[in-house]
Amino acid sequence: MSQASTGMVAAPGEPGSVRRSPAVPTVRPPTLETERLRLRPFAADLSDVDALESVLGDPVSMRWYPAPFDRDAVTRWVERQLERYETEGSGLLVIEDRATGELLGDCGTTFQEVDGERFLELGWHVRRDRQRRGIATEAGAACRDWAFEAIGPAFLISLIRPENVGSWRVAEKLGFEIWRGTIRAGWGHLVYRLDRPAG
Repeated sequence: MSQASTGMVAAPGEPGSVRRSPAVPTVRPPTLETERLRLRPFAADLSDVDALESVLGDPVSMRWYPAPFDRDAVTRWVERQLERYETEGSGLLVIEDRATGELLGDCGTTFQEVDGERFLELGWHVRRDRQRRGIATEAGAACRDWAFEAIGPAFLISLIRPENVGSWRVAEKLGFEIWRGTIRAGWGHLVYRLDRPAG
């Protein structure tokens, strides 16, 4: 599917950067299933907030952010994804355990500004007690493949703090390589990049 058909078009500058076009996106956030996981859009009634707070409110998992999220911040986070679904056709998805229905985190693609250019980023958060079990890699692979197929960017990025060894290992397992560096909110970040497969 072409970028034009998703309401996204190439922007001036680095190939693969994108800007929002006036067109309403025709892509809708998916529900994806893997061997262990289900990835689905956040519920419009905000019923995922309580469970997500255990992920985004965890001070250890969120040490790479300025602060862990309180309930209001988690609510705004979910509301932002719901807005993205409507305006961009993409956004972070809930990661659920297929066997138990538990919310394990979130994962998906969002449009991010990096040094004045707009790129599609793949990101993830996994509940601390389920980390180091391949959850982020499994969810990330499903979202990566969907994004290349449905949205069709020339490449994806992932913004990761250099100290966040767990996340850059996930990125590398997904095929990303360090592209460049940037500063966000006063913090240095590595910009990982993964080009769309040929063909």
